[in-house]
Order: sequence, then C-alpha cells, then structure tokens
Amino acid sequence: MHPLDRFPSSEFDDWAETYDASVPIDQFPFYGYRDVLRQIVALAEPHPGQSVLDLGTGTGNLALRFAAQDCEVWCTDFSTPMLEKARQKLPAAHLILHDLRNAWPPGLDRLFDCIVSAYIFHHFELEKKVRIVRSLVSERLVPGGRLIIGDIAFTNQAALEQVKAGVGDEWEQEFYWLVDESLAALVKAGLRAEYTQVSVCAGLFILPSGRNKPG
Repeated sequence: MHPLDRFPSSEFDDWAETYDASVPIDQFPFYGYRDVLRQIVALAEPHPGQSVLDLGTGTGNLALRFAAQDCEVWCTDFSTPMLEKARQKLPAAHLILHDLRNAWPPGLDRLFDCIVSAYIFHHFELEKKVRIVRSLVSERLVPGGRLIIGDIAFTNQAALEQVKAGVGDEWEQEFYWLVDESLAALVKAGLRAEYTQVSVCAGLFILPSGRNKPG
C-alpha cells in the first residue's frame, strides 16, 4: 500500500464485478474502448506462439484477443478479484499479482515479443510513466519487440479542456497523457515513440524495443 495512494487496489477490487458492463459504454473516459483494444491487437500482429505481456489486464478483455490468436499470454494486475475474473476467461494464461509501481516480480523475469497495456498508465505521473516505459523497452522486450500502450490521452491541454467542458460533472481528473508534452518527455529520455489518436479521449503509443536485432 502506497502512502496517500490515489489508486488503491481496493477500488478496483470493488469494480471487478461490474467492470465488463461499464467499460464498453460510449461515454467518458471510455469513448472508443473497443477500437483501442482492436488497434492494439492489430499493431501487435499476433501469431501462434508469440509471447505477449498484458500489463494491468483487469478482467482480461485485451489479453483474451491475443489468446484467441494462440499467443502465449502473460498478465499482471494489482487486484486479486480482477485477476479472478481474468482467470475465468483465460484458463491457460500466466496470471501474476503485481503493482507496476513496485519492483519487477521474479515470475516475469524473461523477455517478451510484445508488451501491451490498456487504460493503465493514466494512473501515473508523467515522470513515472517515462521511467516505467524506458525500463520496459530496454529490459523486457526481445530485439525487434514493441510496447503498445492504449490509454486516455489528449493531443494537448486545449484538447483536454474541450472534452472536459463537454463532460461536465462526470469529469474525473487523473494523470491523463498530453501527447505534445509526453512525446517530448519520451524523446528526452532517449526513447522512440509514435502516437495515434483513436477517439476524442484515447490513443495509442507505440515504442520499439531498445535492444537491437541480432545482425
């Protein structure tokens, strides 16, 4: 448990039972939810035997799409009830209880062909986002692998304010990506990143492995 934790696992424990019914609803912050998952999978180019790590899997909605392509699926989440829901969908997956804010777990001490994540990183301040991303692409991917993050994101502060005004009382302020400052921070950290906007409040960051392919 982190001191003054804004995002305790208990909140997600309570959400596990209703999560699957709540996220596909076309309202903030999940405008374009299905499109985000679909495009993550398309960018990952899944194939049988591909090792895929889904960070913050929740009830396994994204991981399930990779399992359907006969990938070797690994999943983490910091909520036990969420992982229990994921287990019902993904009986063959490797499920590990882990908080991304903590040290890397021994059970994941290996490399992956692809690492994916959906709607997780907006819980971290930009500095922590960059630190986690840099560790993932430099230490956890095979040469030629890629990290694909789908999350709540706005091209800039003005775009955020426009959506915020439309959402009104339903708005909840978290550490949403501002693409202009986020890409600049990633580049400053020595990372290569591309971004694609999917909906008014969601998009995809794609980062290649920091390891060179064997020549």
